[in-house]
Amino acid sequence: MNAIFKRRSIRKYTGEKVSEELLKKLLEAAMAAPSAGNQQVWEFIVVRDRKVLEDITKVHPYAQMLKEAGAAIVVCADISREKYKNYWVQDCAAATENILIEAEYLGLGAVWLGVHPVEERVRGIKDLFKLPKDVYPLSIISIGHPAEKKEPANRFDENKIHYDRW
Repeated sequence: MNAIFKRRSIRKYTGEKVSEELLKKLLEAAMAAPSAGNQQVWEFIVVRDRKVLEDITKVHPYAQMLKEAGAAIVVCADISREKYKNYWVQDCAAATENILIEAEYLGLGAVWLGVHPVEERVRGIKDLFKLPKDVYPLSIISIGHPAEKKEPANRFDENKIHYDRW
């Protein structure tokens, strides 16, 4: 549970590559996420190529940290495989969160970069990666060896809890 409470959005990296072994662990965590009806429509693009990481920054205005990142993972859904329409967003969001938590556990830094539902980002990422017609990007996760340390944030707020009724 410590990885959940210690997880922070890390945007500064050493530039060191992220090993294949660590990337595989991140992807295993992603695919351990729950999905509606166990449909598992997610697909992942692992980006290690420095030029491609920089190309993403031209499409996504908040992705500048990718210039220093060791890697990125683009989380997508193949909606042609959906059993339960439009649950792909929740499924891919759960996979994204699992990657973020596993990154913390492994001593990596990561940050969630939203793509869907911003149409210009979706279109830009689809074009950049030549995604098939039925594949949609939900998020990009910037990953690297952290060059910054952030203290855990306690976001627990008793006022946001309602019992039995609003």
